[in-house]
Amino acid sequence: MTDQVGTDLRSGAGTNEGTRSDIAPASPGHYEPFHGRPVSWVAVTIIMVGFLIGGLALVFGTVWWLFWTGLGLAVVGGLLAASTNIFEDWY
Repeated sequence: MTDQVGTDLRSGAGTNEGTRSDIAPASPGHYEPFHGRPVSWVAVTIIMVGFLIGGLALVFGTVWWLFWTGLGLAVVGGLLAASTNIFEDWY
């Protein structure tokens, strides 16, 4: 421990701590809140409803036509999301 340079308070380490600058280094800045376009939310809702229908069809007695309907809805929602460029909706 004695051969480490600059770790003791007597060597000057920590003398400038506690001072604050006007701009914090991790401040988020000023951004307008953006929660996505309505068409993106419609696409996400269609995908979620499709997964819900497909999942419930498997849980309640394996109703295959309902499962495939849910899968079809999820695919339609995914295509809508991809065609409207949903990945550009974040900051």
